[in-house]
Amino acid sequence: MHALQYELVLPADYDMGIVRERVRSRGHLLDDWDGMGVKAYLIRERGVLGSPVNTYAPFYLWNTTEGMNRFLWGGPFQGIVDDFGRPEVRQWSGLAYEEGVAANAPAAVAVRRREPVPEDVELSVLMEEAVRETERLAARDGAVLAAAAVDTRRWELVHFSLWEQGAPKAEGDVFRVLHLSAPGRESLRRGRQW
Repeated sequence: MHALQYELVLPADYDMGIVRERVRSRGHLLDDWDGMGVKAYLIRERGVLGSPVNTYAPFYLWNTTEGMNRFLWGGPFQGIVDDFGRPEVRQWSGLAYEEGVAANAPAAVAVRRREPVPEDVELSVLMEEAVRETERLAARDGAVLAAAAVDTRRWELVHFSLWEQGAPKAEGDVFRVLHLSAPGRESLRRGRQW
């Protein structure tokens, strides 16, 4: 599994209805993208759910690098580049994935928590803890799914979770889910990824 996210920070007075319409009219185009596990179309709105900014920030879990690369180099990502400019694309190597106790519910909210990997820890111990945290998140009421991944360039962990309607039971940046494309969700390998 590979995780990927780009984040477009938009002006404070930006009409987020434009993003909503973009997702409404185009989101379904990736509902059958080969190699993709899940794409969560995420937004944050200034003053809503504690957000200080307006942001469009899709988050992806990929089953294959081929599917990810086809998306980036020959696919829909060019539309983002054409409309907003080329954003920084963050990538993380998968550590763990779990379906949540509310796996069959529609996802309404997402939580992303990024944290640095301290230099003075044994990597295997920290990565095992990230796996356990994924299991704990997935077991909480309202959890649709949970994943953990690591960026070894920046030495950063990311914990990502989707939640049904209501307050998420996780800490981090909270996003609204506008659409969920999940063509390969059932193929995402569960548990520890090494």
